[in-house]
Amino acid sequence: MNLARLDLNLVVALRALLEERNVTRAGQRVGLSQPAMSASLARLRRHFDDELLARVGGHYELTALGQVLLQRTSAAYEVVERLFASQAEFDPGSEKREFKLVASDYAVAVFGADLARVVHEEAPGIRLRFVQTPPTVVDDTATLLSTTDGLLMPHGVISGFPATDLYDDTWVFLVADGHPSVDDRLTRNDLGRLPWVTYQRTYDAPAVRQLGMLGIEPRVEVSVDSFQLLPLMVAGTRRIALIQARLARLLAPLAAVRVVEPPYEAVPLREAMWWHPVHTHDAAHIWLRETTARVGRRMAETYEAPAAD
Repeated sequence: MNLARLDLNLVVALRALLEERNVTRAGQRVGLSQPAMSASLARLRRHFDDELLARVGGHYELTALGQVLLQRTSAAYEVVERLFASQAEFDPGSEKREFKLVASDYAVAVFGADLARVVHEEAPGIRLRFVQTPPTVVDDTATLLSTTDGLLMPHGVISGFPATDLYDDTWVFLVADGHPSVDDRLTRNDLGRLPWVTYQRTYDAPAVRQLGMLGIEPRVEVSVDSFQLLPLMVAGTRRIALIQARLARLLAPLAAVRVVEPPYEAVPLREAMWWHPVHTHDAAHIWLRETTARVGRRMAETYEAPAAD
């Protein structure tokens, strides 16, 4: 395909048409008249050799190809938008823009809050938007990174992309106060016989994969999409949960749970910010990476690990 012969304005029109499924509303969304948007639709239909929008009764529905293009067009639009937003220089004190960071609620709680405070003080015109890490992050990492400014995730889950290290953490277990069969420590036998509550894809973490190497198969009773829900799902039950020590320090006082050290030497966690190579030399992204690294170093200097009961 000869990209030089393509009109990038059609990407804007295609996205509006597929999302609005109405020529008039799509034109209003991008500032084009109804005839001009109809002409764009005709060009897109010729290019894809497909109707894209098929009239059904009094409204339009997406064709099978239109459904496929709906998600791809959104991703392509973000890539193009970020490409042309690249800058040779960046002044954090005067710039106004938004950075989109994909992160778990764990990373937002223990790191994002500190990052937001620093950005507020040093770059008042900068907005941070944190988006929950999707379960499919390891399946299509390249697409995710191409449509965002950074991904906060520990080493050992994804690879092959540039990253800057932020801070270290360790793993601990949560058990309910007054647990009927756990005193001051857990045994390996406890890990196999007691029910678990886990994060959505905890098995991606090296510390959980390590359990399989030890011959331990967690019996998952509850799975949640938020690390911060783990203490609530443990309190008042026989369940146990593997959780990051930094987050445990924040959350343990909020629920009737206590922290217990693992009965094995758990693989430590090193959080990093990952980005797509297209952002490597962009001045704004360089500032963002340097700021996140600085916040991470400050966290390492002031951190106190939670004491196990």
